[in-house]
Amino acid sequence: MPEPTKKDEMPNGQPEVWSLGEGQNPEDLDKPVDTPPLSILLIEKPQSGSIPVGGDITFVAKVEAKDLLRKPTVKWFKGKWMDLASKTGKHLQLKETFDRLTKVHTFEMHIIKAKDNYAGNYRCEVNYKDKFDSCSFDLEVREAGQGSQNIDIRSAFKRSSEGQEDAGELDFSGLLKHREPKPDDTPEVDVWEILKNARPDEYEKIAFMYGITDLRGLLKRLKKIPKEEKKSEAFAKKLDPSYQVDKGGKIRLVVDLADPTVDLKWYKNGQEIRPSPKYIFEHKGTQRIMVINNCSMNDDAAYCVAAGDEKCTTELFVKELPVKIVKGIEAVKTTVNERIELECEVTEEGAQVKWMKNGVEVPTGVRSRYRVKCEGTKHFLVIDDASREDTGTYSIMASGGTSEARVQVDLKPLKIFQDLQNMTVKLGQPFKLHCEIFPGNVPGRWYRNGQLIQPNDRINIIHRNKVHRLEIESSSLHDAGDYTFVPEGYSQSLAAKVHIIDPPQVHLDSLNFPDNTVTIVAGNKLRLEIPISGEPAPRVVWMKGERVILETGHRVRAETYPDHTSLTIEVTEREDTGNYKIVLQNEAGEATASVKIKVVDIPDPPEAPLVPVIGGDWCSMTWEPPKYDGSSPILGYFIERKKKQSSRWMRLNFDLIKETSFEPKKMIEGVPYEVRIFAVNAIGVSKPSEPSKAFTPLAVTSEPTMLAVDDVTDTTVTVKWRPPETIGAAGLDGYLVEYCIEGTDEWISSNKELTEKTKHTITGLTPGSKILIRVKAVNAAGESTPRTLQHSVMVKEVIEPPKIRVPRHLKQTYTRRVGEAVNLVVPFMGKPRPKVNWLKDGNPIEPTHVSIRNTDCDSIIFIRKAERSHSGKYEMTVQVENHVDTAIIDIQIVDLPGPPLSVTIEDVWGGNVALVWTPPKDSGNAPITGYTIQKADKKTMEWFTCIEHYHRNTITITELVVGNEYFFRIFSENMCGLSETATQTKKSALIVKDGMQLKMPEYNDHDFKEAPKFTQPLINTFAVAGYNTTLNCSIRANPRPRVMWMKNKIIIVDDPRYRMFSNQGVCTLEIRKPSPYDGGVYTCKAINDLGEAQVECKLEVKVQTQEL
Repeated sequence: MPEPTKKDEMPNGQPEVWSLGEGQNPEDLDKPVDTPPLSILLIEKPQSGSIPVGGDITFVAKVEAKDLLRKPTVKWFKGKWMDLASKTGKHLQLKETFDRLTKVHTFEMHIIKAKDNYAGNYRCEVNYKDKFDSCSFDLEVREAGQGSQNIDIRSAFKRSSEGQEDAGELDFSGLLKHREPKPDDTPEVDVWEILKNARPDEYEKIAFMYGITDLRGLLKRLKKIPKEEKKSEAFAKKLDPSYQVDKGGKIRLVVDLADPTVDLKWYKNGQEIRPSPKYIFEHKGTQRIMVINNCSMNDDAAYCVAAGDEKCTTELFVKELPVKIVKGIEAVKTTVNERIELECEVTEEGAQVKWMKNGVEVPTGVRSRYRVKCEGTKHFLVIDDASREDTGTYSIMASGGTSEARVQVDLKPLKIFQDLQNMTVKLGQPFKLHCEIFPGNVPGRWYRNGQLIQPNDRINIIHRNKVHRLEIESSSLHDAGDYTFVPEGYSQSLAAKVHIIDPPQVHLDSLNFPDNTVTIVAGNKLRLEIPISGEPAPRVVWMKGERVILETGHRVRAETYPDHTSLTIEVTEREDTGNYKIVLQNEAGEATASVKIKVVDIPDPPEAPLVPVIGGDWCSMTWEPPKYDGSSPILGYFIERKKKQSSRWMRLNFDLIKETSFEPKKMIEGVPYEVRIFAVNAIGVSKPSEPSKAFTPLAVTSEPTMLAVDDVTDTTVTVKWRPPETIGAAGLDGYLVEYCIEGTDEWISSNKELTEKTKHTITGLTPGSKILIRVKAVNAAGESTPRTLQHSVMVKEVIEPPKIRVPRHLKQTYTRRVGEAVNLVVPFMGKPRPKVNWLKDGNPIEPTHVSIRNTDCDSIIFIRKAERSHSGKYEMTVQVENHVDTAIIDIQIVDLPGPPLSVTIEDVWGGNVALVWTPPKDSGNAPITGYTIQKADKKTMEWFTCIEHYHRNTITITELVVGNEYFFRIFSENMCGLSETATQTKKSALIVKDGMQLKMPEYNDHDFKEAPKFTQPLINTFAVAGYNTTLNCSIRANPRPRVMWMKNKIIIVDDPRYRMFSNQGVCTLEIRKPSPYDGGVYTCKAINDLGEAQVECKLEVKVQTQEL
């Protein structure tokens, strides 16, 4: 339906006309709409209805689904644009059903409790693919008559207020939301006054602004409102609001001007109209007339006339008259291949009509069998070559009517001019079946034994006029049988028999076996089916050599069928390999063929592999291929190994090895291994071979290290070396020393037998010659890479001055107790071998007392049981020609001291006794470190120790018991211990009882104060880097002095590398892990009130070097 068309307004602003579509004026809104043409989809349309306010009504539309593949789409509209699918709810319901028996879709629209504003025009639209159909209908709601002045337009046409029951318009969108209504604060507006003063093109905007949706009902009520015309200054009489004219007719638009001198312009849809044969302008006094000739649908528009600043508008509706059928189409009955022409005449030339067949529009495209033509008011539908499918009901549809007629197309009577003939054909030869019938244009179908024959590359079906022929290029057995030709549309048929004869044949080519050889894996079942042919069916005989294979065989048997023969072997074996002969015989001849059966199997296991070469973690292995390859080429081998003590085999390769050799790697040295082989062909993997003989991977050692010349004489060269860095599980059996005279390539072995030492002297050399020397390490795996001196060695002795290397512990006094063994080793250097001489206190050493043994590099002094007489200074002299080096070693043999010479009681008073004694005559060759004083009661003579480690020669014994008489004795003590005996007082000391008075002698107190004095100085010391060392000295002073240590005249303060101790007058400085930078002059300084004293020494720190 066309949309409303907006027009220009009159100068006074009054709306003149509003187009509602379908070319109706507002005055014609109540007129019934003309019945549309015959529907395409709708078989029952909704009909207009009338109900009172509050009543219910149902509109029904039906669509036939016989030719539809799916359900059509149906939409219901109110007015021109409002889709009612979104308005369903309390007052509107849509329903659809489908009847499977009648195949009809039924669509219903129910309006419940209708209100007066539900009245209006409704539309139903149906869509299916490219087909469309629609139908319009009206609903009238009857109500009590009321003046328009009492109508509340916003109550009547306002949008539903959120689904309230008293909603005015047929707009149910409010039902979708349920919210509390908000108070309407909008001020009261007289919408009728706004509509009266608005232009028609503003109606839609005003309706939307104030919630009015029923635009059609709005215009119907607006038409009933009396209009108040404003007097125009330019126009004495304006254009009517609208005009209507029939298509092809003429219309006059007349206005009467108040001022004839005013310029007047005419407009169509805003475009100015110029005079032309179609538009003619006339002047009659104050009247201005525009004549429109031969009106068409393009003239259906809004027109406006402007006089100065004023305008008046109108709308012209061009009504298209319905096309009626004057002469309908007539029924036709004819036969196939004839021409059919259906004719119809209508009231208007060039009218649009639609041809239908059985209710479906007839296709009239370029490739269609139907042709449509028009000659004036006559319309024709032409079918040039009619067929039985053209039978049906044909109809023509025009806007003003429909005409239909029945067309019947029958077959022509069948006549047989030549029937089919029976045939006998040799297999493979072509043959033709031929027949002639009338009518000639009738197609037909060929059947063989009741089965339809389709044309293909071998079968050709020909139809030319009355001749029908079936051609088969190369006949086969399947082509034999009963042939029938059935003309299409007739019950009659033509029949013949074809017989095929064929000598026996064996069709080996169809098996696609190369060289007619069948390969089967041993152990599998073989069923060999070979196609055969022959008519009649031939007799088949299978033979292997001279032996005939029977059908009753158990493991091997032959079977024959109509189209093939088969050989079955239940479980194939290697012995089944061979040529098999097939013999076919029948009445037409004889045929033979030969088939070779090849039974393949996994190969036999290879023999045990050999391991000829063994490395440190690898070996080299070889093997021979298996004697039987399973009738299939060997693709490769798998190798496994295991430790001899283990039962777990490990696969070494995952990709097949093509060769018959392999080098296993990554084995553990010294562990026995075994290896085995698997052969692989296309069938599978063989059983494993026997394991190889056990072998143990062993590696030669690495080359010896740090080879150097140790000594050279006129005839000998001594070399030394270090063991190899890597020895391995095979161990080290020894070394082989070889030399080569410079200028030759011959290496001479110096030692016939391996030496385990890392030092060797090569003898028998020519003085002055130059030799190269190399050393090899040898073990069970063989000889290592040799280590060779970088430069040749001159065989000539070199004088090296002697030097004694006194051990660190011998640089100080070497002290041992009596009875202990003395074993001192003093190394020295020098070449040639130095002469060593020992002296004791300047006198030769008696060999009976001291044993001395000299070697090339050291001298050993040995005393089995030391005595005090062995103490003294031993001087060692090392001489090489005119070069001499000496060293002095101080040996001190110490023993227990003797007792003090005498002990006397100096005085007795109270409970105190003063003792005085003299030092022992024999100190034991060591300083006296103290004394032990004991007392004994004269009555018991049991000795008790009073004090130990006492240093002075006088003492006062206190806390003695009064009345007792005491004896005293004293032991001497040195580094070896207490003396064996003690010296006892000759007299006893009696402790006088009370009442007795002792006259104390008068004496002056001894002054013990003295300035610091070092009793033992510091000694020059050699220290080894990295090892802690100490510097010691002793001091006597009273009062106790303050001790400071200095290095190179700088006071040592808070240095973590130094620790200082002072105990009983002995001062010690400990140097932690010294380095060469710690060497220098160290000073110990003591200070008190009476004076100061200092001693110093030199400290030398040597870095220890690794000796070869």
